Amino acid sequence: MITDIKEGYVKVEHHHGITTIEFFHPQSNSLPGRLLEELTHAVHGAGNEKDTHVIILRSGGDKAFCAGASFDELLAIENAEQGFQFFSGFASLINAMRKCPKFIIARIHGKCVGGAVGVAAAADYAIAVEGADVKLSELAVGIGPFVVGPAVERKIGLAGFSSLAIDATMWRSAEWARRKGLYAELHAGIADMDEAIHRLSNNLLHSNPEAMTMMKEMFWKGTEHWDKLLTERAAVSGRLVLSPFTRNAIQKFRKK
Repeated sequence: MITDIKEGYVKVEHHHGITTIEFFHPQSNSLPGRLLEELTHAVHGAGNEKDTHVIILRSGGDKAFCAGASFDELLAIENAEQGFQFFSGFASLINAMRKCPKFIIARIHGKCVGGAVGVAAAADYAIAVEGADVKLSELAVGIGPFVVGPAVERKIGLAGFSSLAIDATMWRSAEWARRKGLYAELHAGIADMDEAIHRLSNNLLHSNPEAMTMMKEMFWKGTEHWDKLLTERAAVSGRLVLSPFTRNAIQKFRKK
């Protein structure tokens, strides 16, 4: 199934117990609100599909895994309610991944920026390729990683999260991300990465579904308040995006 989106898509495929969710946007796989909504719907659907044992989340193309929020949509926000609705898209996706009863393997084939780091952190197991560097760029455009912060901090700890969030213009290498725990595995090339994903997903096909669901609940224990927390954080970002500082900063980034 392919859900067409203007200048982008979400594609869901199911084969022998493995559901693959792929998203794509021509602007470095950035995430406009509609794409976030469709991704959230796809994760919910796969999680509730009884024949799905494991989910693979990936993006299209061969460059960036995801460039995070869509600058075009950020600039189009006219009031706090619109800002809240946009950032709620990231909150909804992260919460959907968190509550999904199936393990989610993320295929990280390229760089992760901003909200994409949160998506990688919300996956249960991220497998990446060398060159899949990471950057939390939110502060550089006047916002701050409020919505994705809890997911990133949970995965790499407060020190690692603080480093990424404060030095918002500096790339951290994929090896740094692996050492911090954002990536569970790091491979030299695409073929090796895909082989690792194939191996793990097929092993999970033969594992006890009930045990995996209970394990996921155990791994995410202590995050039950995130529905409320991430909604509150979306409201903060929704207000900040309206500031003149943020408007000017986004315009400058957009021109690069």
